[in-house]
Amino acid sequence: MGQILLVRHGQASWDAEDYDVLSETGWKQARVLGHSLADRGITVDTVVRGRMRRHRETAEGLLEGLSLERDIEVDDGWDEFDHLAVLARVPAPFEGQEPSPEEFHRWFLEATARWTDGQHDEEYAETWTAFTGRVGAALDRAAARDGATVVVTSGGPIAWSAATLLADRSDVRTSLWHRLNAVCLNTGVTRLVTGRRGLTLVTLNEHPHLDPRPELLTYR
Repeated sequence: MGQILLVRHGQASWDAEDYDVLSETGWKQARVLGHSLADRGITVDTVVRGRMRRHRETAEGLLEGLSLERDIEVDDGWDEFDHLAVLARVPAPFEGQEPSPEEFHRWFLEATARWTDGQHDEEYAETWTAFTGRVGAALDRAAARDGATVVVTSGGPIAWSAATLLADRSDVRTSLWHRLNAVCLNTGVTRLVTGRRGLTLVTLNEHPHLDPRPELLTYR
């Protein structure tokens, strides 16, 4: 039986010029997760990450916390969708001011709903269908590995991986994706196992490593 741990990256630098850089909190989250996995005796055979800098830095912090040396493989199937391009297709409901978290969340939901409905595919460099196809292929590659594989990725791919294992109908999967994507924690762990029944979702967004330290509990 194989095991896949899908890890959402640590907190990125939301208000900085380069969002893709981990914040100080993001680095701490990655190291704390590594310490937690080591304390629980969880063996890591392979580490895979998407191409984003936040994926690389999270994987590095995770291995540091584990006190483990491993080559980190890169699989661009685990890249996040281009949220800036998706947002750009829907006018922001605020002008000339920093949005509140609630305002941004409503804008994000409207923009991703437009992207996923498939009626405006010609306006997007990567369509919803293309995104889910590449994530599904990356998940298949991870499932074909032996041993325990840690995949450092983003909320979008994790939410889609979970949705595909929880629902058969495409419309239900899409609806689940929207709900799950909104609640993915930074360095939350989604655990999958491979066995005679194929690939199975065991846990979603687990975060015992963050519970004792509420200052490390972040969603973006």
